[in-house]
Amino acid sequence: MHLPKPWRLPLFALLAAWALLALLYAQTGAAMVVIWNRSETFAHAWTVPPISAWLVWRMRGLLAPMQPRPAPAWLLLMLPLGFFWLLGDLAAANSVTQFAMLGMAVALVPALLGPAVAARLSFPLGFLFFAVPFGDFLTPWLIDRTADFTVMAVRATGIPVFREGNQFVIPTGSWSVVDACSGIRYLMASLMVGTLFAYLNYRSNRKRWAFVGVAIVTPLVANWLRAYMIVMLGHFSGNRLAVGVDHIIYGWVFFGLIMLAMFMIGARWADPDAEPASAQADHPMAAPHALPTGRVLASLVAALLLVALPVGMRANASHSVTAAKPTVSMPQLAGLTWVGEPLTDWQPHFLNPAATAYGRYESQDGGAAVGVYIGYYRDQRQGRQLVTSVNVLVAAESDTWARTASGKAELDGQVWRTASLRGHSLAQLNSVTQAPRLRVWQIYWINGRAFSSDWQAKAYGAVQALLGHGDDAAVILVHADPAAAGADDALLRDFLRKHWGSLDTALRGVRDLPAAARQ
Repeated sequence: MHLPKPWRLPLFALLAAWALLALLYAQTGAAMVVIWNRSETFAHAWTVPPISAWLVWRMRGLLAPMQPRPAPAWLLLMLPLGFFWLLGDLAAANSVTQFAMLGMAVALVPALLGPAVAARLSFPLGFLFFAVPFGDFLTPWLIDRTADFTVMAVRATGIPVFREGNQFVIPTGSWSVVDACSGIRYLMASLMVGTLFAYLNYRSNRKRWAFVGVAIVTPLVANWLRAYMIVMLGHFSGNRLAVGVDHIIYGWVFFGLIMLAMFMIGARWADPDAEPASAQADHPMAAPHALPTGRVLASLVAALLLVALPVGMRANASHSVTAAKPTVSMPQLAGLTWVGEPLTDWQPHFLNPAATAYGRYESQDGGAAVGVYIGYYRDQRQGRQLVTSVNVLVAAESDTWARTASGKAELDGQVWRTASLRGHSLAQLNSVTQAPRLRVWQIYWINGRAFSSDWQAKAYGAVQALLGHGDDAAVILVHADPAAAGADDALLRDFLRKHWGSLDTALRGVRDLPAAARQ
């Protein structure tokens, strides 16, 4: 297709700005691709860029008669987007940086081609955000709801069930609802494809949003039914069906059939196609006014500067971060002795801390011991950040420990996360009373302040790094045998009430150690 002359300079300006964006934010883009490759949940994201390009291409007849006119006022959006990218990078929050980077790419379109062109391209541009691997935080909630429905449905069938956490036992065997059973893969794929289907088949926004809602609810319900039917197939077949590879195959086949039915039903209400692009192109707009070259080039220069600004600020902030390896030494506590061996074989799943301390405080008068784990993080970046969905008390693939309950507790005005853990899976036990157990209290220590919320910890850490105070952070896990912890976790409460100040002081000492002494 021949490129109309009015498009040449503005389109060149946009491509130049995008090229600089891709170059300076290559690490942010690469982090997306790594997740596309690594995670089956977001493998569908590979199709997003080509689909967006195809959507633009099919509109070429509508775009050709339009007159691109830069609107530099839209460049003001680059400032908050760049700031969010900066905060996200300082906090090692990948989804924030990726949304911000794509937001900058989209904001450059109205800035350099004009709002009229951007409005015509609004869906293809918005569709690009499906490329961001976002939504993993829903996995624990989805696992819980899948387990709730499956256990309820199995009991309604008349089969007795013993449940603990997301594992349950029926007379013919034991089952676990793990990450792969959560339905997050189905939900992400259905939402993307459903949104595209709604855009292509409906002209009414009410119809489009209604179908998107159906595309969200359908995979959730389908996954619950899938989990229930897998358990029932295993039960009635003596665990010969739906327990191995056929478990996965059955799940995808069932999901595929549900999606096919959803689209077939949705197609019954499809609207007629809009007027063909070629017909609309036969009625071009009025002859365009000449576009001043200086205005385009000035907009381009401003765009390039604003694209580079966050990266420059990030480089300046990194000068204040000391990458020297820290060492965590546990403080001496009155009446207690530190032993560098953990209470049990439980190993918290916190990846790549800069330093760790893991052991127990034993009472000198023969009282119950309290376990303490500290994972200390410094110079955080992709793969070695504190607050991330993969840093959990128990790894999803663990077959030796499981989390059976979660909650919160308040101590002296500070909220702590709480959890109950059980050693060994239900399938390995003759009696659930044989399993080792732990009560765990968890908190984040971010540059001298305590947080139980992931997003608050992320935000505070980013602001501290931006202000040049470094990004030192830690997770503190205090744990004990439930029988020793007593009612309302009295042992852990008493330990933290007496000794949290000493633990906090020790962490501040690691953070404040003079740079010369760190070498």
